[in-house]
Amino acid sequence: TINTAHVEYETENRHYAHVDCPGHADYVKNMITGAAQMDGAILVCSAADGPMPQTREHILLASRVGVDYIVVFLNKADMVDDEELLELVEMEVRELLSEYNFPGDDIPVIKGSALKALENPTDEAAIAPILELMEAVDSYIPTPERATDK
Repeated sequence: TINTAHVEYETENRHYAHVDCPGHADYVKNMITGAAQMDGAILVCSAADGPMPQTREHILLASRVGVDYIVVFLNKADMVDDEELLELVEMEVRELLSEYNFPGDDIPVIKGSALKALENPTDEAAIAPILELMEAVDSYIPTPERATDK
């Protein structure tokens, strides 16, 4: 069984329905038929490991199903002591995005630690990258136009 998560949350500007798409190969195949409703994506990549094979698969999938807008979150940035290494991972992700005709140079890339934010919800430094991520999603991904006569 492949577990997926569907959560909803809000920023000041929008309501989001968020589907977590794990990198499991079987799930990616199933996603191809159901991802057409995505208006944008948050590509989560480990800052410690860099782009993995499933990173490429997710970018390819997004390009194939018409997801035009991607915001990147480099997770586990707290585990990388070398700023140059962080920059290298960001550059690799941007190059991958460009390879699949996304504007790699222009896509917002946010660095942080989801776990630190989750474990320390009152620590402003810990949650700042998550707030920055959602600001980037709000501003970079256009508000979708929906038919209101349904």
